[in-house]
Amino acid sequence: MIYLDNASTTKPSSGVIDAISDALNNFGNPSSMHRLGIDAENIIKKAKENASKILSVSPNNIYFTSGGTESNNTAIFGACHANIKKGKHIITSKIEHPSVLTPFKMLEEEGFEVSYIGTDENGILDLEEFENELREDTIFVSIMLVNNETGAIMPVDKLKPIMKKKSPKALLHIDAVQGFGKVLLKPKQWGVDLLSASGHKIHAIKGTGLLYINDNVLIKPFICGGGQQKNMRSGTENVVGISAFSKACEEICNYNAEYVRNLREKLKNGILENIDRVKINEAVSEYQAGHILNVSFLGLRSEILLHSLEMHQIYVSTGSACSTNKPMPSHVLSAIGCSAEEIDSAIRFSFSEDITDEDIDKTIEALIKEVATIRKYVRK
Repeated sequence: MIYLDNASTTKPSSGVIDAISDALNNFGNPSSMHRLGIDAENIIKKAKENASKILSVSPNNIYFTSGGTESNNTAIFGACHANIKKGKHIITSKIEHPSVLTPFKMLEEEGFEVSYIGTDENGILDLEEFENELREDTIFVSIMLVNNETGAIMPVDKLKPIMKKKSPKALLHIDAVQGFGKVLLKPKQWGVDLLSASGHKIHAIKGTGLLYINDNVLIKPFICGGGQQKNMRSGTENVVGISAFSKACEEICNYNAEYVRNLREKLKNGILENIDRVKINEAVSEYQAGHILNVSFLGLRSEILLHSLEMHQIYVSTGSACSTNKPMPSHVLSAIGCSAEEIDSAIRFSFSEDITDEDIDKTIEALIKEVATIRKYVRK
């Protein structure tokens, strides 16, 4: 099996599986005062420490959630509703994940005014347009760190200085689900107020995410009840999932970004050298994450190629896993100016350190064969 769909989810590492086993044996409720409860609570404390090291922030600012979607929803609804008296203008981009765009659409229905910022042809946020859209009554900005379809890295480090000049009251939220542990990330230095991440993107398990909330950020809880996690996220904590996330954070600190980028470049070059009529949907190297490669194979439909590769036990994606089954074109590729043919023929390859050079060679070989076969039988 050659698994090239790591932007959708990753295979749990052996260390994570061991951590899960240990946590299952430690079944105490972390809110209980006896030893079993304290042991479970210590797992959560360690997880906050491990996550905070990646972000270079205090463990006290880390809150665990059920995943990136909940983290994004909590940040967006919680901050906007808490700060509504300061203004009702909010900003995001046209290429955000659905877990950001949908809450913004819902807030629009509530009466908030939304500005959707575009990108250049490389999929990089248009900073000039962003600055022009900022206003005195802007209270919230949400921009992703790494685009989940193209791997384009947004210039999030440049946002807060611009915001301070024109919208000093505005909070900055970063959706870092695709970049957490894989690209440079300095929320304190960049002036980030809230940040979302997800465990299953870094070889933990599905169902656990985190939300970083900087000090003095006014935000309303999204899930209320028992008062866990300082009343910010009530409900008995998912100790097993948090333990898995904790171990994954330890392991991702040794992430070999250069190795993964070399895999991407090898596949990219192999495609360009051996297959005609292709288009690489990427940013310039400075703003391109090394673990995602988006390629349009013109003259065929991506779903057909996906299933043809599956026959070789090679697993890829046609786009965001959260919207793959919806009969609609990629809003990301549409936003960066791709044609209908380029969108309809786009395949996303996403990499991890588990992939080998031999895997890439086999993938190139399979692509050469299957693309030629499909094009041969496609009606002109």
